[in-house]
Amino acid sequence: MSEPLQKHGVRGQLHRPEGDPVAGLVLTHGAGSNCDTKLLQAVADGFVKRGVLVLRFDLPFRQRRESGPPHPSRAPEDREGVAEAVAVMRDFAPGPVWAGGHSYGGRQASMLAAERPGVVDALLLLSYPLHPPAKPENLRTDHLPNLHTPAVIVHGSKDPFATTDEIRSALELIPAAAILVEFEGARHDLAPDKFPVVDRAVAAMFGLR
Repeated sequence: MSEPLQKHGVRGQLHRPEGDPVAGLVLTHGAGSNCDTKLLQAVADGFVKRGVLVLRFDLPFRQRRESGPPHPSRAPEDREGVAEAVAVMRDFAPGPVWAGGHSYGGRQASMLAAERPGVVDALLLLSYPLHPPAKPENLRTDHLPNLHTPAVIVHGSKDPFATTDEIRSALELIPAAAILVEFEGARHDLAPDKFPVVDRAVAAMFGLR
C-alpha cells in the first residue's frame, strides 16, 4: 500500500514499511513515463519488505506535462527535483537515504550525486542510459569520475542504451564502489515479472559498503 505525498514541490507515492525504517529510498522514472510504472512499483514493494521507506516521485518535467520527453536544457531542474525528494525523505527516515531511478531518472540522480557529494548515501541505477540507441559514440560518462557515491547498476543484456561491456567500461570510471547486476536477455524495461530484478537489486543495495 502507498499514500500520496505532495510536499515542497515533490509529488509522488510514499510506501511505508512495518516498524521504523532502516533506510529511505527516493525513486524516479525515465524520460517517457512517470513514477507509476510496473518496474518502480515492483522495486518499491521489494524494498518496503526489507524495512525501507520508499518514495516514488515524478520529476519536474513530468509535473509540468503528462506526456512527452524532458528538454535537455531543463535537466538541472530535474536534478533539483531529485534533491528536493531527498530532502523530504530525510524528514521521514533518520537512517541512510538512497536515490535512483529508471533510465533518465537514474542518470539525473547520479549527476546530482557527482555535483553534490554527500547529498545521498547510495545510488540505485536501473537501466542506466549510457548512450542513445545506435549511437555508442555519444557516451554519457563525463560526470562518472566525480561520482564518489556507492552505486548499484541494474542492466539487461539486450538494452539498446548500452551493451554489458560498455557498462563495465563505464563503471571503471567511478571511484566509488559500484556493483553491476546483470540480467541475460532483459531489455530496457527490465521486465520485473520475468526476471528477479527486485530481489537482486535489494540484495545488492544492502551489500554496498
